[in-house]
Amino acid sequence: MSKAGDALADRILSELSELSALTDRVRRAWEMVVNRNDDFYLDSVALNLHGFYSGLERIFERVASSIDGNIPAGANWHQELLVQMSREIQGVRPAVISRS
Repeated sequence: MSKAGDALADRILSELSELSALTDRVRRAWEMVVNRNDDFYLDSVALNLHGFYSGLERIFERVASSIDGNIPAGANWHQELLVQMSREIQGVRPAVISRS
């Protein structure tokens, strides 16, 4: 793998580690929602789920920039990025996520 590929892989692995930590926080906060029926913990779940999605989006942006060579722009760029990540680029990379 090239130095750029190694750097991308390191950034993605770091982001995945943070996503794992967020998943644990969501799980713990959700248990508190269920056990205490407290909106404070529900707010925590929502905030951490937003952080989780943002982390996934950062990974997708890095893949789009480093491998695909373009990041979507415009009003619907978030949706277009998801579509882009669901497509295989023949001979370059597999689909990052499934369309479903």
